[in-house]
Amino acid sequence: MTAVPELSPEHARQRTLHGALLIDVREPHERATGMAEGARGVAQGDLLSEASTQLPALDREILLICQSGKRSMDAAQALLDLGYTHIASVHGGTTAWRAAGLPLVQPLQSDDERDFNERYSRHLLLPQVGVAGQQALLGARVLLLGAGGLGSPAAFYLAAAGVGHLRIADDDVVERSNLQRQILHTDASIGEPKVHSARARLLALNPRLDVEAVQARVTSDNIDALLDRVDVVLDGSDNFPLRYLLNDACIQHAIPLVYGAVERFTGQVSVFDAGRHRGQAPCYRCLFPEPPPPEFAPNCAEAGVLGVLPGMVGLLQATEVLKLLLGIGEPLVGRLLTFDALGMRFREIRLGPDPACPLCAPGQAFPGYIDFAAFCAGP
Repeated sequence: MTAVPELSPEHARQRTLHGALLIDVREPHERATGMAEGARGVAQGDLLSEASTQLPALDREILLICQSGKRSMDAAQALLDLGYTHIASVHGGTTAWRAAGLPLVQPLQSDDERDFNERYSRHLLLPQVGVAGQQALLGARVLLLGAGGLGSPAAFYLAAAGVGHLRIADDDVVERSNLQRQILHTDASIGEPKVHSARARLLALNPRLDVEAVQARVTSDNIDALLDRVDVVLDGSDNFPLRYLLNDACIQHAIPLVYGAVERFTGQVSVFDAGRHRGQAPCYRCLFPEPPPPEFAPNCAEAGVLGVLPGMVGLLQATEVLKLLLGIGEPLVGRLLTFDALGMRFREIRLGPDPACPLCAPGQAFPGYIDFAAFCAGP
C-alpha cells in the first residue's frame, strides 16, 4: 500500500497557487466556519462515491484537506487505491491552516443555512445526529403537559435542541411561589398565563421554532385534539387524574409518553410506550393499577420540593424525548429510574407489561375515557 504524502499548510498553499486542486472533504456545516482559500468543497462520502465525476484525470495533482488531517488522509488513501497517482493530504487540516495565518473564505450561505449550521453545530458533529437527525428534530412535534417545574427545564432544552414544534398546554398563571423551580418564568411574569410566559422565553432562545401556547385545562374533551400530529408527549403534570388520562390517550393514539414526577427530595422518570408495543412495553397503569389515596399522594404545594429537583428530572425527560425522536440509544421503556437527591443516588427498577392490564393488554379494546377525577378520589 502506497503511503500518502503529507504537506504543510504553507506548502499546500504554494502548490494550489501553481495549479494543484485543493478539495475540502468536510461536511457542508463544517465548511461553514471557513474554508482554505481556493478550496472546493466536496464531502468525503460524495468524493469517494463519485470520484470519476468529481475529479479530473488520474494524474492531476490533488490536495485534500479536512478539519485536523485524519479524514483527508483516509480519503487520499482511498483515492490512491482507486488509481489516482498524485494525491496528498494537508497536515493538521483547516485548524493548522488557520493557525498559520493563511487566507480563509466563508462559503455563501442563506440566513437559514447559517443559523442552522451555527446554532446546531455541536449536534451536527455527532454521528448519531448529524444533518439528517437535526432536520428530523426540526420536523418533530412534541406536546408538553404543564409549563411548571418539569415542563420548564424540559421545554428550554427541547427548544435549544431544535425541536421544531412545541405545543404547551397549561391553564395556570405564574405565581411568586413558582419561581423557586419553574425557570421558564420571571418575576415580571407574575399573573401572566404560564403558557404565554413560556412561549415568550422559548422564542427568545430560539426564534425559528413554532411554539403553540394552549391555555386550557386538559380534559377528556380536548386531549384528542392536543395529541393531533404529535410525535412524543412529555408529562409535566402534578396530579393523578391527568397522568391516567395521558396514559390512556397515548395508548389510544400510539404515542410514547415520557413520564416524570417529583416530591420533596426524590424524583422518577420512565417512558411508557405500550401504544406502539402492546404486550412488550408497560403503560402507566401497569405500574400503578390504582391511584393511591389522596392523603398518601401529596403534591408539591402540600409536601414541598427542593427547587433543583424538577430541573434534574425535567432534563432527564427532555433527554428521553430527544432519544425517541432521533431513534438512538436505549429509552427508559420498561424501566423506572428513581433519584434520591439527598443521597445523590440513582436506582433502576425493571417494569414488565401487565398481561391483564385493562388498557394495554394485547387485543384489549379501548374502553373510552373514564371519569378520572372520580377514579383517583377512591371509594
